[in-house]
Amino acid sequence: MQGVQRESVLELLEAVGLAIGLAAVIILFVAQSFLVQGHSMEPTLHNGERLLVDKLSYRFRSPERGEIVVFRVPTDPSRKFIKRIIGVPGDMLEFQGGRVLLNGRPLQESYARGPTQSQVARTVVPPGRYFVLGDNRLNSDDSRFDDVGFIPRDAIIGRALLIYWPLYRASLVQVPATFASAARP
Repeated sequence: MQGVQRESVLELLEAVGLAIGLAAVIILFVAQSFLVQGHSMEPTLHNGERLLVDKLSYRFRSPERGEIVVFRVPTDPSRKFIKRIIGVPGDMLEFQGGRVLLNGRPLQESYARGPTQSQVARTVVPPGRYFVLGDNRLNSDDSRFDDVGFIPRDAIIGRALLIYWPLYRASLVQVPATFASAARP
C-alpha cells in the first residue's frame, strides 16, 4: 500500500510541476493578465478591469498605430503603463487646437476623452520608438511628458487583447477605424 501512496504523491508532484512550468512559459512568452490601474484610458478601459495581454504577436511583427499596449516606463522600468500607440517610427505628430494631426491629417478620435494639449507643436517619432497617449487626454501621463517620452520597442511588453473582468465588460480590444487611413503619405 505504501508503494501505491508514494507513486500517487510522485504523480501529483509531477503534474503540479508540469502545470507550474507550463504557466511560467505562457506568462513569459505568450500572454499574461494585467490590471488596469487609474483612469488614463477611459472611456475605453476602466480602473479595476482585467485584461489579457498578448506577448507573442510582437515577436513576429511590429506594434501598430491604434493598438493599446502595456509597457515599462523608460525612466522607471519597475512601473508598467497601458496606453494607445498613436505614432510609429517615422510618423510626424502635430498638436493643434486640442487635436492630434498624424502625418498632416487630423485623427478622428471618437475613443478619446478631452482635448489633446502638448507643449511640443510638432515632433517626429524616432527609429525604434513609439508615441503613446492615454485615451483620457486630460488625465494621462504619456509620451507628451518627459517622464514617459517616446517608448523604446524593447520596453513594450505586449498588446491588450481581451477585457475579461468584470464579465459584463468582456470583449476583444479593438483598433479604431481612424488608424486604417492614417498611413504615411
